[in-house]
Amino acid sequence: MKLFPVLVMLTACAARPQDLSGKMFTFPLESNRAHVRLNASRLDFSSLTLCHRSFTDLKRDHVLFSLATPVHSNNFLIFWDGTNKEIEPHIKDRKAEFGGRDYKPNMWHSICTMWDSESGLVQIWFNGLPSIRKFVNTGTNIIGPVIIILGQEQDSHGGGFDIKQSFVGMMSDVHLWDHILSSCEIQNYVDELNFTPGNVLNWSALEFEIIDRVLIENKLMTCH
Repeated sequence: MKLFPVLVMLTACAARPQDLSGKMFTFPLESNRAHVRLNASRLDFSSLTLCHRSFTDLKRDHVLFSLATPVHSNNFLIFWDGTNKEIEPHIKDRKAEFGGRDYKPNMWHSICTMWDSESGLVQIWFNGLPSIRKFVNTGTNIIGPVIIILGQEQDSHGGGFDIKQSFVGMMSDVHLWDHILSSCEIQNYVDELNFTPGNVLNWSALEFEIIDRVLIENKLMTCH
């Protein structure tokens, strides 16, 4: 009798904050299940700065970061629109569109997104270059409970995943701050110099849960 290996999908948790310096999450296949849930204790945000690095060969739409609350599934969503070739931050279900970015496949990109509730302005920094500021939403904070997910786009609080919006590739150096970073701080992040890590999400002390097929590997680097 010929035996076949059985693949068992497990859920992996970081019981305490884990230092992922020099590591990356690898999302190796298109899925409507595989994701990483990031734990954050904060429930109220008047401003946010998110920075991350990603590497993919996807040409279709895909999610880069998803923060949802029971009221707004796209409370703070970073999305690549493959049809219009735009990075689209969504704030409380309203989006801004940033085209003209050289989002090449098969290379690392550093993307930082900033939003402030008082002004209602959102801005991205793509590989160290700033965009203009655009108005999306003003007057109210992002109020939890929040669910933060890498790898899937939430159409409901913690679920509603669409396989054709899933992320396939590698992601690393995810930091989230509850304030607006200065241009110098963003440049230090992009250049991988010393910077103050995120006080909401800190890649060097990250609490997370892996669901389904996501791997932790040494970060893929290019040698010159």
